[in-house]
Amino acid sequence: MEPHFLYGSPKKIAFAVLILNIPFGYWRANVARFSLEWIFAIHIPVPFIIAFRIFAELGWEFHTFPILIAAFFIGQFIGGKFYSYRKNTDKFPLTSCLVWDIVREKKKD
Repeated sequence: MEPHFLYGSPKKIAFAVLILNIPFGYWRANVARFSLEWIFAIHIPVPFIIAFRIFAELGWEFHTFPILIAAFFIGQFIGGKFYSYRKNTDKFPLTSCLVWDIVREKKKD
């Protein structure tokens, strides 16, 4: 059986973690700080990241943690900045869902 695309590469896993966290950072930027939704926006991606580590057989070596933690926070940061950018440039109200906002924008055009 051929290994899947995430197999054993910390860079690929970090990229997947970063991409996964962008919509959650977008969501987090639109809710009150320290609310239940804010906590969910930060913690829901964690089981997926653990699954990535397991399926990629990345292991639990210490040197992989800073890479993935940095990717996690950079993804959250990018999502939050993307929300702020769209909030400042769009004329219609935004939701907390990045995907829905993009679909709605495409329908409007």
